Amino acid sequence: MTSWHLAPEPVGTADATGLRRDYYDEVASRYWKRPATSEEIDAGLRDDGAELLTPPTGQFVVGRLDGTAAACGGLLMLDPGRAELTRVYLRPAFRGRKGAGLLLELLEAEARRLGASRMVLNTRLDLIEARSLYVRNGYREIPAYCAGPYVEICYGKDLVGAG
Repeated sequence: MTSWHLAPEPVGTADATGLRRDYYDEVASRYWKRPATSEEIDAGLRDDGAELLTPPTGQFVVGRLDGTAAACGGLLMLDPGRAELTRVYLRPAFRGRKGAGLLLELLEAEARRLGASRMVLNTRLDLIEARSLYVRNGYREIPAYCAGPYVEICYGKDLVGAG
């Protein structure tokens, strides 16, 4: 029987750093339609704001399946009542094992703990698996709340009464 363990963890631990690198590698490689180089991954992670993913400005979570680092996600408080979901990632070998839903549940609970009543996120249209995950878990398309080169669609979910 496999077992998930998810918990907040500093972004600088070895497991969190490895997961963040794998996340950036996958999303950048898909966007560029070629493998990202180690230098490009380093550049993408440099000054990416991950240091804000700690209370009171946010939270970062690592998920382990049978002790192996398999998933991560973060939230960033945008204002006193609204949190942004970010860096949600499951290593490919661990997908389809219920970890993504558990990861979202914990991130939503952490957002509520920090005072958020609403979670928002932005993503790209080509990240179909992520978009399906969000919709399956109650997120609905919303008008853009931010702008940027990778912001193609936004989703939101009320957290009041959820969980």
